This record gives sequence, C-alpha cells and structure tokens, in this order.
Amino acid sequence: MASEGSIKRKWFPLESNPELLNKYISKLGFDTSLYRFTDVFSTEAWALSMIPPGTAAIVFLYPLTKVQEDFRSKEKEQLEKLDVDDAVWHIKQRIGNACGTIGILHALANIPEPLKVAAIPADSWLGKFYESCPSQLSSVAKAEILEEDEEIESKHDAATSDEQNQTNRGALDQQLITHFVAIVNVNGKMYELDGRKVKPVNHGDTTQESFLADSARVVQKFMDRDPEEMRFTILALAPSLSDN
Repeated sequence: MASEGSIKRKWFPLESNPELLNKYISKLGFDTSLYRFTDVFSTEAWALSMIPPGTAAIVFLYPLTKVQEDFRSKEKEQLEKLDVDDAVWHIKQRIGNACGTIGILHALANIPEPLKVAAIPADSWLGKFYESCPSQLSSVAKAEILEEDEEIESKHDAATSDEQNQTNRGALDQQLITHFVAIVNVNGKMYELDGRKVKPVNHGDTTQESFLADSARVVQKFMDRDPEEMRFTILALAPSLSDN
C-alpha cells in the first residue's frame, strides 16, 4: 500500500516470508550470518520464547480493514503535534505497493549502531543509501531519493518474482489489503514506523531485553482492534543461529 500524496510509480508487493526477505536484504548488503528475519507465530510468551534473545527490530503485516483505517485517521491529528527524536530514521512511502521494502528500510536503519556497522558494509546498496539519507533528512526528502533509485526498484522486483515466494505476485494494479510496519528501539523508546504516517509513533519505554515482548504488545493492539481478523504476520530481526 502507498501513502497519500504523490505516487510516481508502482511496484509489485513483497510477500511476508522470512526466507524471501532474508535473501532480499542479503542482496541489499545486509549480513544475514549475523541477524536474520524469523517468524514469530504469536504474541504469546510461548512463541516469543522461541526467538533467540536480542531481537533488533520487528516487521509485521496487518490487514487494511475499516477499523484499522479509522484508527489511523484519528491518530493522524495527534501525531502531527508530537515531537520525535531526531535519531529515529523515518521515510514516507510514495511508491505504490512498496510497503515491504519501506518496512525493511525502517527496520535496518534503526538497529543498534554496533550491529549496523558490523552488518551493513559502507559500499553496499544499504550502506550508500543510508549515507545519502541521514535520519535528520526529512521523511519526504528520503522518499524522493528512493523514488529515483533504479537499483532498489530492480532488486525489489527481483524479490517479488523469486522462487522463494509461496504465492503469485499478482497484477501490478491489484488493490492491496495488507500493509507492512516496523517496530524499533531507538534510545530506549519503542517506535512504530509506517511510511503512510506523518511521523513515527512513540509507544513508550523499552529495553534491549524487553523489546520483543514490548513489540508484541503493540502488535496485539492491532489484533485487538480487529479480533475476527487472521491476516497478521510477525517477523523478528533476531540473531542468526549456527547450523552446526
């Protein structure tokens, strides 16, 4: 799904699939031998206990139902009045169906600095993009840079047609009914990052140790607004486990 405003182009949507997204971020330059996306099967404790300690970010998918859209409309007025830590990296989504890539960019841009240095080489696509788009740059200015980047458009398109996909990518003009959002920890505050929103949403205090459980509570709020809905998925960017 795309944000309101100028839409210069439209991409095929990404699938919420950890194997696919790990392959995609690897091609963007992220070292998945250190951290990788993994499924979180529930917001309950039993599911969270299956995730290796040290989750650095969350990316989740939710359905764009009327109740969710009504809540977003009411929330917009409140967000416009709030100040946000300049260290939080946020980009507006102005490309149709690009929410998967936007969610990934939000997640990886806001991981702890030591992990970012270790996992994102300066000469990779991610490294160069983040260098050109510091957090202090406006969300719209970042979006304008992304819109002119043919390399990311090509890599996103390749991911949507990759053999790792479990579903057909559909038609380019198909109306999407789900949307990707990231949750990150920046300076001890938990932020929901959505390219359709004017600003990050501050969900309060968190710590590295409690971040996964705190994020699960945020996701649960989305679920509670739509108790009959099942179209939610949660991915944690967590330490990679050795195959040995």
